[in-house]
Amino acid sequence: MSTSHTSEPDVHAHGHAHGRAQGNGRAMAASATLHCLTGCAIGEVTGLLVGTAVGLGTGQTLLLAVALAFVFGYTLSTLPLLRAGLGLGAALGVVLAADTLSIATMEVVDNLVMALIPGAMDAGLVNVVFWVSMPVALAVAFAAAYPVNAFLLARGRGHALTHRFHDAPAPTGWRRLVPAPATGTLVAVIAAFMVGGLVVSAAASLG
Repeated sequence: MSTSHTSEPDVHAHGHAHGRAQGNGRAMAASATLHCLTGCAIGEVTGLLVGTAVGLGTGQTLLLAVALAFVFGYTLSTLPLLRAGLGLGAALGVVLAADTLSIATMEVVDNLVMALIPGAMDAGLVNVVFWVSMPVALAVAFAAAYPVNAFLLARGRGHALTHRFHDAPAPTGWRRLVPAPATGTLVAVIAAFMVGGLVVSAAASLG
């Protein structure tokens, strides 16, 4: 009777390939989560700025911030698809399927954390408590949304629906004018803005 044995090099090769696949999956999930987080952060801060400027109540400002988080989140995902050649309707359809659960998870967790931090929701924009609480809430929201994105990607859903368009040919015509800011650039701008808000708030409290 003959017995088939898998050679040791084959086992090692399979293990390395599996490890690379897992690493790629984790990297894609982290990238997808960070991408969603940038839209949420921009939308929330914009909503808070607008709500405060026009004198909305806390509840109205919160609703505006959440709505804008979805708007900016969807927009940042739609722009690259437009550059890749999709029509607006098709791009929005892909983005709604890809991003909704991730953004919703972030918004629920982010606002829950802000609500649990004493004084954060009512701190106002020129207040150290707000500018310290916001990045904490966003970090927790990232941690909560990461496994959601990893789960969806592993099943070919979520941001897997948009990744297939990332290798599209270079845009032509009017599509070349569609902006597609890099996630890293947006993160840097958001971080700088939050640090600026913290510095201004600290200076105001000392003055």
